Amino acid sequence: MTAIYDCSVDAQLLTGMRLARGAIGRGELVVLPTDTVYGLAADAFTPAAVQRLLDAKGRGRSSPPPVLVPGIPTLDALAAEVPDAVRDLVAAFWPGGLTVILRAQPSLQWDLGETRGTVALRMPSHPIALELLSETGPLAVSSANLSGRPSATTAAEAEAMLGDAVAVYLEAGPSGAGYDAVGERPGDLSSTIVDATALASGGLLRIARAGVITRERLAEVVGEELLAPAGGADAGSGADAADESVADRDAAADDAASADAGPGETDAARS
Repeated sequence: MTAIYDCSVDAQLLTGMRLARGAIGRGELVVLPTDTVYGLAADAFTPAAVQRLLDAKGRGRSSPPPVLVPGIPTLDALAAEVPDAVRDLVAAFWPGGLTVILRAQPSLQWDLGETRGTVALRMPSHPIALELLSETGPLAVSSANLSGRPSATTAAEAEAMLGDAVAVYLEAGPSGAGYDAVGERPGDLSSTIVDATALASGGLLRIARAGVITRERLAEVVGEELLAPAGGADAGSGADAADESVADRDAAADDAASADAGPGETDAARS
C-alpha cells in the first residue's frame, strides 16, 4: 500500500515533497491537492508517464489530460499564441479555477494524447501544487479518480480508487473549500474550461465546461459579446478533442475536474 503523506505535519511534508519530486522525475504518478479537487499528476514531457496516468484512470488517448503550470510565463512557453482576452482572464482568475484551451506550441516535445494541436492549461491556487510545479515544471494532471467515479477531494479517497498505481500521495485536507459547487453536476467543484482556440481567427470564447468560475464572472472580464451562446457551435477546429480531453468528460460521470486542478482539470487538472 502506497504511503499517504500528511502535508500539515512538517516532517511528512518534507518527506512527501522530496519523494514526489523523485517520483515525477522517474516517470511515476503522484496524487496532489489542488484548489478544486485532488489531481493525478505525471511529467507532461514524458510520454510513458502520461500513458501511465491514462492507464491508471482507465482512459484512452482520446481523452488527453490538462497541464498544470506554475505561472503565467509558462503559459507563454506552452501556447502558440495567447490572445488579449485570455490574458485578461488569466489576470483575473489565475491562480484559480479556470482552465484555458489554446493552440500548443508546435515545437513542444511531448505526447499528451490525441490533442489535435491544442493544450488545456491551468495555474492552480494551492501552495502544495504550486511548490511541486515550481520544482518539476508543467505536469499533466487529471482528476485523481477512476474514470466514471466521483473526483477525490482527499488523498485518502484517491488512494481507495488508484491504490499502488500511484507512487506518492500528498494529503492536505479536503479540497474545493474556496469555491461554491456551481459546476455541471450537484456538488461539482470542477474548474471552468474555456476554449479560446477560435479567437485568433475572429471567433468567440466557448465555455467547454461550466465550473467554479461562472459565465457571469467571465463576462465581467471579457464582455458577454465575446462569449459564444450556451450550447452553440464549436469555437474552432480541435475544440472537440480538447473538450473531451480537458473537460475530463467522462467527467460527465465523474469529476470535479479536478486538478488541476482542476485541477482537476480540471483542471486540470478536473483540474
